[in-house]
Amino acid sequence: MASNSAWQGKVAIVTGGSSGIGLATTTELVAKGANVLITGRKAEKLAEVAASDDKIEALLMDSSEGTSGQQIVEAAMSRWERIDLIVNNSGAGQLLPVEDYDPEVIAKISAVNILAPSLLVRAAHAALRESKGAIVNIGTAVSRSAAPVLAHYGATKAALEHLTRSWAVELAKDGIRVNAVAPGPVKTGALTGFMGLPEEMARTVEAQEAAQVPLGRRGMTSDIVPWILRLGSSENEWLTGQVLTVDGGWSLRS
Repeated sequence: MASNSAWQGKVAIVTGGSSGIGLATTTELVAKGANVLITGRKAEKLAEVAASDDKIEALLMDSSEGTSGQQIVEAAMSRWERIDLIVNNSGAGQLLPVEDYDPEVIAKISAVNILAPSLLVRAAHAALRESKGAIVNIGTAVSRSAAPVLAHYGATKAALEHLTRSWAVELAKDGIRVNAVAPGPVKTGALTGFMGLPEEMARTVEAQEAAQVPLGRRGMTSDIVPWILRLGSSENEWLTGQVLTVDGGWSLRS
């Protein structure tokens, strides 16, 4: 993992930073001396996280809103006047069989997983060019193979991985590095959160996934966060355009 000195005084934006991988990333960045702007849709949870450390600023924001990127960047710049790292962590997904395809649901998933990161990168471009900063996108190991009833979640995250590689080439001239982490099944509450599964069904799915992982367990946020920080660190100067799958071998199963 990057040394603490690499993060002292740096500024990161973590979308979806009040829970799961986003919260764990925020906590680790702050522990290493960074300032972090987090976004989310739950005011109470955002306030709770922001109150835990004065280096955290919270912004109530629905990532699918067309003006979200500009608002997020303005909030970070007005407080700290710089941006060194963007972690596009917010995600949307839903169990969606073909017979239940709904244009509004598909549009929402696409807006959060593709449009929002794109607009945030556009809005932060100048600040990241100034800092020679980095972008770390959070994909998913689900996109490594067929994903029945999760097709649009997997497809939009696969699109984010394509954007990762494309942005890496386009922004290299500005000294901006772009990479992604694709987690496997991680215990974050996502199944009962944005996936909307009942508790009992979520526990069943968790047990099934754990049995499928060659390394014998579901992941934890502590398995993912070190890679986000490594890819986002200024000490990592010559790695860009990569998508790192961190899933205990789950996506290799037959």
